[in-house]
Amino acid sequence: MQRPSSLGLLALVSIAAATSIVVSAQTTHLRLVSTPWPPFTNEAEPRFALDLVEAALARIGMSATTTVVEPATFTASLLSNGFDGSAAAWKDPDRESALVFSQPYLENRLILVGRHGEDVSAGSLTDLKGRRVAIVEGYAYGEGISNSGATLVRSRGEEDSLTQLLANKADFALMDDLVVQYILDHYPNQAKTRLSVGSQPLLTRPLYFALRRSYPNAATIVSRFNSQLRGMIADKTYHRLLHVTWIRADVDGDGIPEYVPQSDKSGSVQPAHAYALFAEASGAEAPKRFYYGGSIYTDWASVPNRYKADDPRYPDPARSTASIFRFVW
Repeated sequence: MQRPSSLGLLALVSIAAATSIVVSAQTTHLRLVSTPWPPFTNEAEPRFALDLVEAALARIGMSATTTVVEPATFTASLLSNGFDGSAAAWKDPDRESALVFSQPYLENRLILVGRHGEDVSAGSLTDLKGRRVAIVEGYAYGEGISNSGATLVRSRGEEDSLTQLLANKADFALMDDLVVQYILDHYPNQAKTRLSVGSQPLLTRPLYFALRRSYPNAATIVSRFNSQLRGMIADKTYHRLLHVTWIRADVDGDGIPEYVPQSDKSGSVQPAHAYALFAEASGAEAPKRFYYGGSIYTDWASVPNRYKADDPRYPDPARSTASIFRFVW
């Protein structure tokens, strides 16, 4: 059954684009700060969170550059007058008193990955005590992993973490759910035969765009930023910048997530999985609803056949020459 989108997404995007405020020439470019956390924040690609924030800001006539600093200096830098805010910040009481935070626009979710047949049902980081766990050197995982009792195997990046796992130099790898989704999309056969993937994140951190409260028009800018997010899902900006085929997110604001393809011609096969923008949108019991052409369909059978064709612009990702990550099997 077809259900029209209750917010009228196309109209929402047009209204948001037409809304304007007076911003002086001095306040159209933001100086932001972040820590290194590839693939979300980084000086070079991949930098998914920074790309998303910059795209949303561009839609309201603003631009930004981000300086990447070490985790130990991040909070002091963020709260100083040397920067206007951050494209990827986590909340705490000190920051909330000094900053205006956006709605969360993405999440860091760490998923446990093991070799095929390995038990990946750990419910917390402390369940990894005594096990060898591959993590990326220099990432800001927080004290939870350091205090878990696990033997940490430092890697050079996500690709190296997988190499360490497959070479039996680690029992598990902690990988972000977005990277796991990339593996499932682009290496489905290897993922099925070589890996076991956990179903619950061991660490979840919502990502926010934040500006200093003293920054001119900070609250208005953040509000306008928020107004772009659903439109960026509906018009496939999220798909393009995150390099994913399917996204699961609430595009109409009713609290129930939809499956949104990267193209309105997504092929004849119902998707087996999708990248959930937020953990609460990934419940296995929730019905699969699909967003095509500005409308929501309550099941796969009700999706019109015109949407179940192949889009030549998007070949099967399993056969594509993907370049964001290079995993060696």
